[in-house]
Amino acid sequence: MEVFLMNTIRFTNLPGDGIGPEVMSTALKVLEKTGKAYNFICETADHDVGGIGIDNHGEALPSSTLEACQSVDAILFGSVGGPKWESLPPKDQPERAALLPLRKAFELFANLRPGNLFPELADLSPLRSDVVSNGIDVLCVRELTGGIYFGQPKSTRTLEDGQKEAIDTMIYRTGEIERITEIAVKAAALRGNKICSVDKANVLETSVLWRQTVSECINRLDPSIELSHMYVDNAAMQLVRDPNQFDVLLTENMFGDILSDELAVICGSLGMLASASLGTGTNSSGHPFGLYEPAGGTAPDIAGKGLANPCAQVLSSALMLRYSFGLEDAALAIENAVKETIRSGLRTGDISQGEPSVGTAEMEEAILSRIA
Repeated sequence: MEVFLMNTIRFTNLPGDGIGPEVMSTALKVLEKTGKAYNFICETADHDVGGIGIDNHGEALPSSTLEACQSVDAILFGSVGGPKWESLPPKDQPERAALLPLRKAFELFANLRPGNLFPELADLSPLRSDVVSNGIDVLCVRELTGGIYFGQPKSTRTLEDGQKEAIDTMIYRTGEIERITEIAVKAAALRGNKICSVDKANVLETSVLWRQTVSECINRLDPSIELSHMYVDNAAMQLVRDPNQFDVLLTENMFGDILSDELAVICGSLGMLASASLGTGTNSSGHPFGLYEPAGGTAPDIAGKGLANPCAQVLSSALMLRYSFGLEDAALAIENAVKETIRSGLRTGDISQGEPSVGTAEMEEAILSRIA
């Protein structure tokens, strides 16, 4: 008799605040059912982070939560923050005091933001219907820990004539560019094998180095990839004109911050958008350690009402299976279940456009029923 051994995937789930616990519950149920179909078991536990961390432990990222994250292979993150904690000093607010330390602790240098718009939701996009009638499918790969946000020196001073002068320094090293390019190459191999690298090489020295290093790295890693280069101002325009001309957008930190938000607006609803942040090292399964979270926020106005759209959290769990555990078929099964649910006509309030809508539980049930 043939015996099949189940794989075990180990991750920490951090539901956070607002609608976080509601949508995390759906994602965990989807992962459990997917595991039964694709031969894996989830070993996970939830821990406090964000506002609930402050309330229960006195800090947004409790030491017990950080220790739990350090003992697993990935983090499935909900969302943090809300009006209750907005009066705290900026450095102590949940968004800054939880996410930034996690990124630092695990050297999460690569941010992957899929820009997906299903054809059935094309009316949500501000772009013309003829541009988005077939949907949008673009992946933005953003360098997350370098560039002008982190370069030194960084200061503000008063000059002798009384004027103030502020300085930010943009620095990139070849190693930083090479490692984000390697992530983009791996991502492109799972998609259309096409990368557009975004820079400002006609003005910035860092962009000159970026373009040169990206070209050399891709030629070394996979010369079959179709590589193009585009100035950031043109890329911003082209995203509005024809987003589907892109497959993988590879960007430095600041340009990626701007373009990924533009892409989110083009795709219509944050309730449908997931993201992944990958680290420098590999986990026990030999894949990148990563943090996976919805692109949206805590939506405190609907928290606890059973109205939240769980799709972004569910799709984030699919990214976790793909990048941190190498379970491509299982990831596709979850993504297809969400697509089929949307195709069937079910809509939560954020994507209903005034039409009849369903709640979190109904959307959850529909996605679960479509996991093959």
